[in-house]
Amino acid sequence: MNLPSFNIGNIELRIPIIQGGMGVGVSLGRLAAAVANEGGVGIISGAQIGFREPDFKTDNDHANLMGLIKEIKIARALSPKGIIGVNFLVATNNYKDMVLAAVKEKIDIIISGAGLPKTLPELVKGSDTKIIPIVSSGKAAGLITKMWERKYNYLPDAIIVEGPLAGGHLGFSLEQLKSTMIPKLQDIVKDVIESTREFAEKHKKKIPVIAAGGIFTGKDIARYINAGADGVQMATRFVATEECDAHENFKNAYIHTEKKDIQLIKSPVGMPGRAIRNKFVESVEKANQKVKKCYHCLTGCNPATTPYCITDALIASVEGDVDNGLVFVGSNACRIHKIVKVKDLMNELIMDAERFISKIKK
Repeated sequence: MNLPSFNIGNIELRIPIIQGGMGVGVSLGRLAAAVANEGGVGIISGAQIGFREPDFKTDNDHANLMGLIKEIKIARALSPKGIIGVNFLVATNNYKDMVLAAVKEKIDIIISGAGLPKTLPELVKGSDTKIIPIVSSGKAAGLITKMWERKYNYLPDAIIVEGPLAGGHLGFSLEQLKSTMIPKLQDIVKDVIESTREFAEKHKKKIPVIAAGGIFTGKDIARYINAGADGVQMATRFVATEECDAHENFKNAYIHTEKKDIQLIKSPVGMPGRAIRNKFVESVEKANQKVKKCYHCLTGCNPATTPYCITDALIASVEGDVDNGLVFVGSNACRIHKIVKVKDLMNELIMDAERFISKIKK
């Protein structure tokens, strides 16, 4: 195999592909296990993961803890030797408890974004769990690395660099995303490598850099590895798979979407995201959605002023009501045309990447 392996701490990634965490309920234990069984890293999204628990509306924190533990156990049962991780939003109100629960379950990796995970090293102290912050600039990478070094004498086990073409919650303003001056992912990757170089050299520890956002083909994987990244994170490609945990309607929404249907929206978290334009998005533009039930899931989300409840919107779509729910997508969702097995997708990506790994100019 021509694709280079790399290590996240003492965990060797034979294949440099991390499946991105997608919530609510899009990437759970089943999808994560399928990716891990093919040599990649399978990621469970911790966002409102307890939405199927009976006490979800009455005791949201407890439901999410139970849902998290269940999905980790499902992934472990299906992939006992695979690498399994969880993605947590820093903006989650019960962030600390969720991280501690994942550590107790001996999760391999915790990935954390939607804010800087300032206290994450303290929460995994004494465990074998590796921690990876998500950043969107070299400045943010340098800041979190310096903070962790000063407070905890700990460097990130890796850093994920998420560019402007991703879905979910983006680390850019709407103005930046609409600007022609928005930096390219390849340039941000180089900035992150430079911003963390002195820390890596000082501690004689490599900090792998993982590119994310808009990566669609094996050729894309090769391009970023040739540019200096150690690996990639991909989310959108794994939605239209048989093993994806979302409803078939959700997967088909990706298959039937066109480029003109994908637009930028503002999330109640305060960060922009990329979604399919549908009845729900149109109704939000015309008038704010009424928040019937607040789950108190996100810091800084005020039900009196938020334009809609992101929990209800995401649950509606993942359970199949893709017209009246929010469907987050990456910029390349319109390039997906069929549902495939994870095994076949991974083989396609690996074979394609190997063809280009040393041919693309850095």
